[in-house]
Amino acid sequence: MDPKPSTISPAFRAFMTEAPAHAQSWGGMVQGLAAASALDKKTSALAYLAVLAALRMEGGIPFHVMEAKAQGASREEVISAVLIGLPAAGHAVTQVLPAAIAAFDETA
Repeated sequence: MDPKPSTISPAFRAFMTEAPAHAQSWGGMVQGLAAASALDKKTSALAYLAVLAALRMEGGIPFHVMEAKAQGASREEVISAVLIGLPAAGHAVTQVLPAAIAAFDETA
């Protein structure tokens, strides 16, 4: 997937630009973990959204929503992934919900 620059947070763009060797190492690790996963790509993308929501990492939401969408996730699945952490993480997961919906609807 070739991400739109607007879906990559300014912090991650700075990381890629200012520390390219670190970013390349990070990318290799991410690819290795993805290859080792028993989850299909759509499930993995939705699970990642749930983790981002639980950690309130709004900056990563647009990119990872677009990844989930590219893997076939519906709007309802994206919303459910964000909200699945409600029992464990509490109402804080709703902080990223507007960003997730906006990112999904951007190319709807």
